[in-house]
Amino acid sequence: MRFDQPLPIADWVSQGVGAVTDHYAKAFDAFSGAVQHLIGGLQAALLWLPPAAFIALVVVLVLLSHGLRRVGSWTLGVFAAAGLALVWNLGYWDAMVQTLALVLAAEVLVLIVGLPLGIASANSRVLDRLLRPVLDVMQTMPAFVYLVPAVIFFGLGLVPGVISTTIFALPPLVRLTALGVRQVPRELVEATQSFGATGWQLLLKVQLPSARPSIMAGINQSIMLGLSMVVIAAMIGAGGLGNVVLQGITQLDIGRGFVGGLCVVILAILLDRVTQALGHTHKEKR
Repeated sequence: MRFDQPLPIADWVSQGVGAVTDHYAKAFDAFSGAVQHLIGGLQAALLWLPPAAFIALVVVLVLLSHGLRRVGSWTLGVFAAAGLALVWNLGYWDAMVQTLALVLAAEVLVLIVGLPLGIASANSRVLDRLLRPVLDVMQTMPAFVYLVPAVIFFGLGLVPGVISTTIFALPPLVRLTALGVRQVPRELVEATQSFGATGWQLLLKVQLPSARPSIMAGINQSIMLGLSMVVIAAMIGAGGLGNVVLQGITQLDIGRGFVGGLCVVILAILLDRVTQALGHTHKEKR
């Protein structure tokens, strides 16, 4: 090996990406169409409700998830109503809905990929050892790097924004799902197996319910990471509130950037509190 010449790693990567793009172009187009339909369906469903009805629905969801008898749930309900009403008043309701649809679409893909991987990792030491360095790289890689392959494979727009957000937000769910399944008491697993339960019955009726707090924590973390990608994804045409913040940055419009960031914060707080509450058991809430 000659040390006076750098290894052509960049060329290898470019050639590999080019080969994948040439051979699997139809598959990428089909997947892009499916993701586009998912995003379009979520946006249509969210925009179908008038803003006032949407705000009322969110307030009810907040109260039910936190418990009607708790003072904190009513405080959060007032915050939800006031925060969403402020977004509506500022004229960024459609942008917020677009951002919410992007985050939810990415979370659907995260659940489809992350839950099975986490469960399989918990039950296989070999797979766990193989996934660990991959997840480490995914979590330490700068978020901007994910935009490059997403744009190459899927072009510009919402779809590459969803794909890059999915990759960035995937590791916490895989790790916490595997952790939750591993922490199920061995005595409980052995007792279930002694009664003749199948593997699917053990998974669906014992392991997943016991691991629910850990899984919901993974969902919560992946949603928060997805929201952190909103502004970055706007750089490749994802739109939404990230585009508002990006315009404020590029045009040196401090007020516009602040308002866009404020709307993102309101949405993040609501999603964070609701997903945290769903992860708590009834006994913990009491």
